Amino acid sequence: MATPDKKSFEGFKRYVRLRSEPDARFVEFDFAIGYPDMFVELVLPRQAFADFCRHNRVELMDEAMAAAVDEDMVKWRFGKAGRRMPTDD
Repeated sequence: MATPDKKSFEGFKRYVRLRSEPDARFVEFDFAIGYPDMFVELVLPRQAFADFCRHNRVELMDEAMAAAVDEDMVKWRFGKAGRRMPTDD
């Protein structure tokens, strides 16, 4: 079995989408590598989150990127981008 090329993995952009309130004790966030719509949900104390972001050189998702991810999730769940109910068309 071939070993993945570490350099190619390191080249992927890393994304963070904040989910918690600004004054929350812990930071809840989505973390994605390469594709912002494929993520894991994580929770870290504030200082650990800051270290995590610095170590991974993350890009914070803006509202437009987050909206695009949400729209894609709706498409997969309900069959149409931006719709919450399937239609007959």
